[in-house]
Amino acid sequence: MASSHYPIPATPRVISPSPTPTEASSRDGYFGPITRSLSRHTHVTSPQSVGDDAEGSGSDPEKRARPRSKSPRLESRKPKIAPLTTLDSTTASSAQPSNPVKRKPEPLANGDASGHLSIPKLSHDYWRELSRSPSPLGLIPIHTQFRSFIHRHEIPRKVLHVSIGFVAIYFYAKGYQPTDIHPYLLASLIPLASLDAIRHHFQCVNKLYIRVVGALMRESEVDGWNGVIWYLLGSWIVLTWLPKDIGVLSVLLLSWCDTAASTFGRLWGRYTPRIRRGKSLAGSLAALVVGVATAVLFWGAIAPHWGASKGYDTGKYSFMFQNRLTLPSQIRGLLGWTAEQATITGGLALGAMSVVSGFIASASEAIDLFGWDDNLTIPVLCGVGIWGFLRVFT
Repeated sequence: MASSHYPIPATPRVISPSPTPTEASSRDGYFGPITRSLSRHTHVTSPQSVGDDAEGSGSDPEKRARPRSKSPRLESRKPKIAPLTTLDSTTASSAQPSNPVKRKPEPLANGDASGHLSIPKLSHDYWRELSRSPSPLGLIPIHTQFRSFIHRHEIPRKVLHVSIGFVAIYFYAKGYQPTDIHPYLLASLIPLASLDAIRHHFQCVNKLYIRVVGALMRESEVDGWNGVIWYLLGSWIVLTWLPKDIGVLSVLLLSWCDTAASTFGRLWGRYTPRIRRGKSLAGSLAALVVGVATAVLFWGAIAPHWGASKGYDTGKYSFMFQNRLTLPSQIRGLLGWTAEQATITGGLALGAMSVVSGFIASASEAIDLFGWDDNLTIPVLCGVGIWGFLRVFT
């Protein structure tokens, strides 16, 4: 017979990177059980010729090439399966690409690779690093509804912040002394701090609290203390323990310099160098300018018109700054100056004192003191800094 002398050659077969269970069992190496899901994920499509495609589209469903998914979302969700190492050298060289490229799924902003929102642990360090971008975490519902007006620009919060400075000027012009004010500050501080402590232990109270005053809060205050508490505490400290003019000026610097630094820092902070995380040169310069203007306004206009003329600043309520600055005796001795030569008065002293107050306010706004809230650190640092300067130069 012709068939015995000229045997028909066997049909060539293309071995896939992931051998079928039949082929795996015919080799010397051991392969674990291959499930349908594993076979689907490890299948690698290779270019085929027209003839191969026609022959490979037969009745064997295991050898049929599956169409590649067109969805980038589904492709990124496919697990990475390590190549089998028990193949022989010939099969491994034909199954694996020469330079495999491993691509890691890129995590989404504020989420994980699966596309779900992932909120980190609400630790103190996390909240201090939280960006004030117009993409809130959804912890305060009203911030989500008014993302630009409330969350990004904080208009209600800034209006309250600035208004307290005008309230302080009103009380000063009406003749209220610090001893008339700080008992009310303490009386307001105790119940507000108690309510804040209660809401952290009861979820229903916290939800109601956020619904009522959420427009005045930041997301960092959801699991922390409300900024109003630190505001009251800082104002109570400076009005109780410092001279009258320094206490009132410290409250004004907190009210206006902090707001100016926040506003201009968000507008132009990206164009200026960063002083520290969350603080830019633009915000510090704004605090400096507003601080100088505030000191000139208070010591140069408000105090002479409403305080000194009506006798409100006499006795134990007299001002520490009396429009007079003098160099210390040690410096006068080194320079060989007399006390009169080393003294400035009037407008020159007011200008120098205002510039110093502006620098102190800018530094107090930029510094991070043990991670404490700036509504507490700004008035205290401003008051202590101005008091220390006047102790040396008066």
